[in-house]
Amino acid sequence: MTDAQDTAADISLRTTGGAPPDDGGSSVTGAPNSEPGPEPIPLLEPREGIPPVIADDESLAEVIAAFAAGSGPVAVDAERASGYRYGQRAYLVQLRREGAGTALIDPVACPDLSGLGEALSGVEWVLHAATQDLPCLREIGMVPTRLFDTELAGRLAGFPRVGLGAMVEGVLGFVLEKGHSAVDWSTRPLPEPWLRYAALDVELLVDLRDALEKELDRQGKLEWAQQEFDAIASAPPPEPRKDPWRRTSGMHKVRRRRQLAVVRELWQTRDRNAQRRDVSPGKVLSDAAIVEAALAVPANVHALAALNGFGHRMGRRQLEQWQAAVDRAKAMSDAQLPQPGQPVTGPPPPRAWADKDPAAAARLSAARTAVSALAEQLTMPQENLITPDTVRRVCWEPPAVVDAQSVAAALAGLGARPWQVEQVTPVLVAALSE
Repeated sequence: MTDAQDTAADISLRTTGGAPPDDGGSSVTGAPNSEPGPEPIPLLEPREGIPPVIADDESLAEVIAAFAAGSGPVAVDAERASGYRYGQRAYLVQLRREGAGTALIDPVACPDLSGLGEALSGVEWVLHAATQDLPCLREIGMVPTRLFDTELAGRLAGFPRVGLGAMVEGVLGFVLEKGHSAVDWSTRPLPEPWLRYAALDVELLVDLRDALEKELDRQGKLEWAQQEFDAIASAPPPEPRKDPWRRTSGMHKVRRRRQLAVVRELWQTRDRNAQRRDVSPGKVLSDAAIVEAALAVPANVHALAALNGFGHRMGRRQLEQWQAAVDRAKAMSDAQLPQPGQPVTGPPPPRAWADKDPAAAARLSAARTAVSALAEQLTMPQENLITPDTVRRVCWEPPAVVDAQSVAAALAGLGARPWQVEQVTPVLVAALSE
């Protein structure tokens, strides 16, 4: 009996809305074009209750042994403190596996979970929106060799809403309580309602995986999904972002190089302070305040204090710190000032194509139309069928001889998976040949 069936059998967790939907038919409830299912059932408590938080080596060793001895896929989730703490580290890790139950692990008290990662090597990990959690899991030694991403599976299967709550409700017929997703997970001790929420997030993840696997198989997309999952699991850690200060919200207002230097100096000062204090950079100084100071380039602390974001709540010492950053930018030579834009490594922005290369603009228009039609036919978002950047690059510099072989090679060279190459090549050949 699966967790979902097991939970449905427990009358204490059920309402008068009826039993959960049967996923044994030709398609899952909530799948594209499916009929509405029974009234969803609120999921109020984890099957075995809220497990204790693992916060010492002895308890962690017991969990590792239990999960190593378990069977089938393992559901994995992580909670971060985005908006509260610096960086994206994990503050709680949740797992569930058949035969092992659910575990809640405190990675602050147990910062090295490589032993658990090794115990689960070769096991399929089930995550929702895997690319969000994998970086913080990697930091604590947990790296999957195989995975199943239920959010990506939902996208490929054509579900209109792919959040975990929407998927569990639409596919399995249960309602997850989602009120604690944006809380400060660095809080210690973690309140019981938060722990209940965290345990429920992995309660039915394997059941969701199984139902989505059936739906993908029914649609003939299971192999496509496996290729996508393999690509995520084998992808190297992302390179550090170059000039991250350029992503300051409101940067489009900043045009002059001296003003750009002010943004850079303030951003870097804020980042150092936020890292030292382990708080979210936005709690140190807002992006809006940085842009305000860059546009004004204040002459002194008094002028800075008059700007939005540097009001009466800010102490003299803080104001002097920010003004010092502004003064550093003001003192820079022209050679030291940042350039207005980042170096472009690919095609120019599509809005400039009509002027720069009208033929390329026509190819891109035809390709976008063709890809959009194919994505609609396959019932999936265009960006999951093929990335827009890949389409732009092929259209800007098409092969010298446009045929199926050359276009397929170009797509593969840009990182498209075999299923994407197979599906997209014919429509791109037609679009590039117009």
